[in-house]
Amino acid sequence: MVFFQEAPAAERGTSEMQPPGPASVGAAPVDGPGLLDGPGAAAEKVELELVGPAGAEPPQPPEGGRGWLVMLAAMWCNGSVFGIQNACGVLFVSMLKTLGSKDDDLMIFKTAWVSSLSMGMIFFCCPIASVFTDIFGCRKTAVLGAAVAFIGLLSSSFVRSIEPLYLTYGIIFACGCSFAYQPSLVILGHYFKKRLGLVNGIVTAGSSIFTILLPFLLRVLTDSVGLFSTLRILSIFMFVLFLASFTYRPLASSAKDKESRTEGGNRFSLFSRRRFSPPKKFFNFAIFKVTAYAVWAVGIPLALFGYFVPYVHLMKHVNERFESDKNKEVVLMCIGITSGAGRLLFGRIADYVPGVKKVYLQVLSFILIGLMSMMIPLCDVFGALIAVCLIMGLFDGCFISIMAPIAFELVGTQDVSQAIGFLLGFMSIPMTVGPPIAGLLRDELGSYDVAFYLAGIPPLIGSAILCFIPWIHSKKQRETDKTTGGEKMETMLENQNSLLSNSSGILKKESDSVI
Repeated sequence: MVFFQEAPAAERGTSEMQPPGPASVGAAPVDGPGLLDGPGAAAEKVELELVGPAGAEPPQPPEGGRGWLVMLAAMWCNGSVFGIQNACGVLFVSMLKTLGSKDDDLMIFKTAWVSSLSMGMIFFCCPIASVFTDIFGCRKTAVLGAAVAFIGLLSSSFVRSIEPLYLTYGIIFACGCSFAYQPSLVILGHYFKKRLGLVNGIVTAGSSIFTILLPFLLRVLTDSVGLFSTLRILSIFMFVLFLASFTYRPLASSAKDKESRTEGGNRFSLFSRRRFSPPKKFFNFAIFKVTAYAVWAVGIPLALFGYFVPYVHLMKHVNERFESDKNKEVVLMCIGITSGAGRLLFGRIADYVPGVKKVYLQVLSFILIGLMSMMIPLCDVFGALIAVCLIMGLFDGCFISIMAPIAFELVGTQDVSQAIGFLLGFMSIPMTVGPPIAGLLRDELGSYDVAFYLAGIPPLIGSAILCFIPWIHSKKQRETDKTTGGEKMETMLENQNSLLSNSSGILKKESDSVI
């Protein structure tokens, strides 16, 4: 599961569907709350992000140069954050082996909370991270986030029981990842505009590559050096991310602006009071008045209650069901490969699906994901399980790739970032709760069969709810068109009456002059 970086339709020129963030300068809005309103707020944002005086003209993106280095840094961020999260199944098995107790009947339930809490906190903190990015800028927010993630992951290697991992790995590490991840999406719009779609595709590839390779690396590390040393090695990824975040240098609008910042010996102008003025508007709850969006914001989280279960528990299930097979990590690799392919394929297909009807692609995705989850316990042959994982990954990519285009269709360009930001926050709840419930069922029943059967039900229910969105949206559109049409007709009649009155007045004046 690699979230939201696929570029929507090329004609919009937006970045992909991503965890939330402020609008990019010189590009379409990037997902996230904290939209600024009004000319004064816009000037403050330019000052903040471009390190120039208020009212300065935004520079044109260089379309390369230092931007390629920024792209590589964002790619590393995307890969290291979600690569570690997506490979959590290997760490889950190692945690059970290292920290587990045979006397504890709820050990799988307790351990599942570590990974699910971590993934949930990443999305839960995204709206907050976007506000920090609005106020302090991309580089400071990303550097702070990477430092916190490094501390959280490193401290996780010194605990000797499951419970402290809830804090160190599930909260501190995850919150740091969220604050490091969100600015990596925003900064791309400062350096690229024409090539933004290509750049987002490359950045997305980072998460796919890490998702493919990390399960094998983690398996080797956990078997050879153990869980704690593995976590210390993974903390190096976060330290590299900390260094990479320094490349998110905001663009100066011109050489003259650079000189003006140092004139008069004011070396601390970057820390002026105006610079840290908070945005006038953090959250726009008015978007929930859009009925189609409100239904979408309910249906997606509902469908995700079983979504993250395979990522956490699949490796444990494979170890129990296929003890004789080697290289069991290939099942996670298959999901990673086809997820990347699915995003490219269905992202392109979505360009040809008109309007809100793109939702039907998500309906199809959830139906297939739900059915594949139910198929996992029925696979008695390892090859059949691989086939199921390939299909699941393909439609996982489909679901992810069209999130942003659908948001654009439902709420429009101005509100899309906050729309996706709220949605990500809602998604954190089911993604956090689902895996522990599956672990509890495994502890009580002795197998994962019922857990995977039940994990397939929420996606099917969610898909049924999403089916109503095109109908709701079209109905609202017809009502709006009817109202707008009536107003236009009244305006036309008023203009015609005014024109007739003016013509009558002119004719009367002419006739009086003739007389």
